[in-house]
Amino acid sequence: MLDAMDLKILTILQRDATLPVAEIGKSVGLSTTPCWRRIQKLEEAGVIKRRVAVLDATKVNAGVTVFVSIKTDQHTLAWLERFHAAVADMPEVVGFYRMSGEVDYLMRVVVPDIAAYDAFYKRLISRIDISKVSSAFAMEEIKNTTELPLAFARAGADG
Repeated sequence: MLDAMDLKILTILQRDATLPVAEIGKSVGLSTTPCWRRIQKLEEAGVIKRRVAVLDATKVNAGVTVFVSIKTDQHTLAWLERFHAAVADMPEVVGFYRMSGEVDYLMRVVVPDIAAYDAFYKRLISRIDISKVSSAFAMEEIKNTTELPLAFARAGADG
């Protein structure tokens, strides 16, 4: 599926998707047209889902990160769909996962301050019944990246 050249291109694009194709090609040892074709194929295959700008959360007044753990006693498909719909249009939720173990769902929420989180929390519980909610405020961001590790893809490409 992915060969070594694709992985080199993806590594570069994960760091800076604004680089001109000619520059990417030069970095990986391809001319512009073959490099562009590879990028198009990666997009068509869904490997590249979209190209975005990564913003500084503090400069857009969303510098407080809250990890919200949710436990529920509702385990029906209907409730799950209602819960997904309730969260889907809440822009503060930047990550939303169904979990195994003690916690049923985990959300990563970004807000400007505790008051904004409280308003978010009140909107959330007004939309859906939840058994238990636990919020943990991040004190310091040590690592936060959008870059996926490609060594696993390389192992799949080699094997």
